[in-house]
Order: sequence, then structure tokens, then C-alpha cells
Amino acid sequence: MIGGSVEFKGTSILSISQFERIDIDNIFRVADQMEPYAQRQKITRVLDGAILGNMFFEASTRTRISFGSAFNLLGGEVRETVGFEASALAKGESLQDTARVLSGFSDIICMRHPEPGSVADFASSSRVPVINGGDGSNEHPSQALLDLYTIEKELKGLGRSLDGLRIAMIGDLKHGRTVHSLCKLLMLFNSVSVQLVSPKELAMPGEIVESMRQAGISVTESDKIESSISHVDIVYSTRIQEERFSSKDEADLYRGKFRLNQAIYTSNCEPNTVIMHPLPRDSRAEANELDSDLDNNPNLAIFRQTDNGLLVRMALFAMILDVTHLVEKYASEVLWYNPR
Repeated sequence: MIGGSVEFKGTSILSISQFERIDIDNIFRVADQMEPYAQRQKITRVLDGAILGNMFFEASTRTRISFGSAFNLLGGEVRETVGFEASALAKGESLQDTARVLSGFSDIICMRHPEPGSVADFASSSRVPVINGGDGSNEHPSQALLDLYTIEKELKGLGRSLDGLRIAMIGDLKHGRTVHSLCKLLMLFNSVSVQLVSPKELAMPGEIVESMRQAGISVTESDKIESSISHVDIVYSTRIQEERFSSKDEADLYRGKFRLNQAIYTSNCEPNTVIMHPLPRDSRAEANELDSDLDNNPNLAIFRQTDNGLLVRMALFAMILDVTHLVEKYASEVLWYNPR
């Protein structure tokens, strides 16, 4: 476990269950320090010569590029493979053999894989730290961290803290690894209330619900969006995870059931309720989870989430590779035009 008295140095990040509350605070305060580098106000070469092995065996745009950019912004280099077809796994190589080989090429590895538990299996044979970039419908630790970091920042602007948080999670809660990890993270905080909104068939796994209740979280389950979002600080919408269903036709049975648009928001939400989504949001007409008419709503935080993801992932790299105290030492001025 990464406890408050244990260093992050050399530690793989595989599950939210590794963390204690003090660890979350430590990550967030390091993330705060990464702001000038993410905004290109300064550059640092603290990871000059280090190599990130980015291994994504499942589709990804934001997460893959976010991890790669975070490593680049610290001065490191990125080597990556995308999809099974382009890897030795397609030739029958085991995850364990792949781990032994690629950890010889890399200083740290980020991995996404469609099978739950696969990243932990890989990490058990790796000679370098591994970060779980999503293992099937199981967990997505860095997404949960950036989501909570976003929530903390949004609430701070309202004079609130994470203790006492009121949040509604909406959509495919059965397959959504982002909400699974976020629920586990919320168990570290006090007086939290969670509204779980989904069809019965896509409900949050019972063991996670029970664990939240045992941790003192007030949990309500419903299939009605309007009444569930009326007294919350955060509305966290998710997409239907089509890739987890046996067919597109099965996924289509649930697509578009829990749409949020400006009219529903205005009629049911408090004026400062923050809207979040792990992205990608499904903007097709038959889904349209978050309507484009919300794009001008100042409480739509989905793009602030992605910006915060860069900060959190930079923090994780700096802490795992033990260079947090050296980032500023290897900093210099930005020489190119910066439109930010």
C-alpha cells in the first residue's frame, strides 16, 4: 500500500484501493506545482533521457495522449504500441513475457488492456513501475484521481471541500471503470452522499455499493434522472460502454436513456451544480448524453477535467520516478509563442 509514511518511489499504480487520504492530498499538491509547465509558462527537463512505454491494447485518444504529453512535459521520451494487431500478443506472447521484455526498454510503463486484472498481471512481471490506464470494466485509477482533483478545484471556488460532497453518477454504472474507481476514492472522505442513476440492468456492482455504505457513504439508487440531480454538487454522466456488450443492438437498448441538456439542467439542478463526464461523450443523435447546448454553460467542467488530467499524470510520474524535488532545478524559459 502507498501509505502516508511510504514513498511513491518505484511504486506501480494499479488500483485506487492502494491509496489513503494523505496520499491523495500529496498527489494533488504536486499536481498544483505542475501548472506552469502544463501551461507552457516554463519547461523542465527533469526526466531527460527517461522513457515511457505507452502500451494501449484498447482504443484510447485522451488517456494515451495525456500520459504521453505529461511525460514529454517533464522532459521524457515516449515509445508506444497501440492495439493487439501491432503487438507480439497477437503472435501468442504472454503478458508476463511482454512485461519482462518491455520493462527492459522503459523506465516506467502505462498500460491499458480490455481484460479486468490484466494490468496487475503484467505488473507482476515488470521490472519497472506500471500505471494502470484502464483494465476492462475494472478500474481506471488516474481518471478517478483527475476527476476528484477537478471536483476539489470546482468546490473550492464555491467555498466547499470534498467532505460533504453530493454527487450523482448517471449512465452505464455496471461497466464504467471510471465510476468504479471514483466510488472507491470517495470512501476516503466524510459525509459523502452518492446518487446512482441507471437502468437496473446497468446498475453499479453490488459489492461497490455495499463497500460505500460500510464506509459511511449515503447511497441512493434510482432510474429517474430529474429527481436524482436536484440537490447535488456534481452531476457525473457516463456513456454506454458499447464495447462491453455482446452486440451493438444490446447497447442500443440503453443508449440515450439518460440525456442531460440545458432545459433539464435549468429545471432540476442547483445554479452551481457542476457537470462532468470522463469523455468521450457520445454526441450521436441516438445517444447525446450531454447535449451540445450545455457547451456554453460555465458549470460544464468536462474540458477542465482533461486539463487537470495532464497535471495529475505529471504528478504521478514525478512522484514514482522520485524527481518532484528536482522539477524546478531543471526548469527554463519557454522560447516559442504560447497562445495560452
